[in-house]
Parts: sequence; C-alpha cells; structure tokens
Amino acid sequence: MDALLPGQRLVALVEPVQPKMGARGGQQPYSAKTMLRIHFMQQWFALSDPAMQEALHDMPAMRAFARLDAGCDLIPDESSILRFRHRLEKHGLAEQLLAEVNALLTERGLLLKQGTLVDATLIAAPSSTKNKTGSRDPEMHQTQQGNNGYFCMKVHIGVDAESGLTHTVITTAANVNDDA
Repeated sequence: MDALLPGQRLVALVEPVQPKMGARGGQQPYSAKTMLRIHFMQQWFALSDPAMQEALHDMPAMRAFARLDAGCDLIPDESSILRFRHRLEKHGLAEQLLAEVNALLTERGLLLKQGTLVDATLIAAPSSTKNKTGSRDPEMHQTQQGNNGYFCMKVHIGVDAESGLTHTVITTAANVNDDA
C-alpha cells in the first residue's frame, strides 16, 4: 500500500478542502498526504480517533507510513484526525476516495470483482438529545437485532472473496430491510 497510496490523484481530491495557513498564523496545518495516510490506516485497522493518535505515538511503523518523524514532527491529535474525517464526509470525498483507490488497484491488476461477499454492520450513534441542536442525528434510525434495540445506521461492505479487498461501501438507514 505504501507504493500505491496516497498517489497524486488521491491527494488532488483532498487538497482543495484541506486548511491552509491563515493570515493570523496558528499551527501549520498537516499536509493532505499525511492526513490521507493516517485516514487509510485508521480505516484498515478500525481505529477510533483517540486510538489512531495513540498508535501514531506508540508504533514506529505507523509513523513511518504517515511520513512523520516523532523527533521532528508534531503528531496529529485525535481532534485533527476527527476534523479531517468530517471534512471528507462534508464534501462527499470518502466515496470518491474509495472509487479512486479501486481504480488504482484495478489498473495495477490488484482488484478482482468476482466472488463478492457482502456484510452489513451497524454503526452506533448516541441516542441522546443533549447537544447544541437538541436533536438526534437525522441519518440514524432505530432498529432491533435480536432482543436489543439500537440507534444507528448500517454500512454494507462489498469484499472480493479471493483477495479480501474492499471494493464497495454503501450506507443505509438502520430501519431499511437488508433484502431491499
């Protein structure tokens, strides 16, 4: 993955929404390339924002992949990682990044699209209304699995059966039937 990601095509998708140094100064923003590498590792290893921050501090291999030097570079904190992910979501870039990664893998003969396995996973959200807007996340819905109720959405992940590589990710409301 180090040779493939993040290629200039991926960086070009993200760079327009990545913050630039303001006139009033402040901390130098992290590069789009570094944040993309961190984002990909976070997805591959299913790490929360705090866990990703901790992994960058504790694991030299992850710092090396992100192109960060613990002695010279500031390591992005969980808030920086969260804000980057939210920018991707706000601008619809997560889907574009997945499509571009799939295109890069296909061009290199590394992605097969036959024998697909699909898994639906629940993504939980807080059901509390104790926030600024006093409301729940409008994209989340109630569902029941067994005897347990959840406030969440579903993510359907298509994986190539032979290689194990993810090629499709679709999210739906939790109350949508899987057969639909």
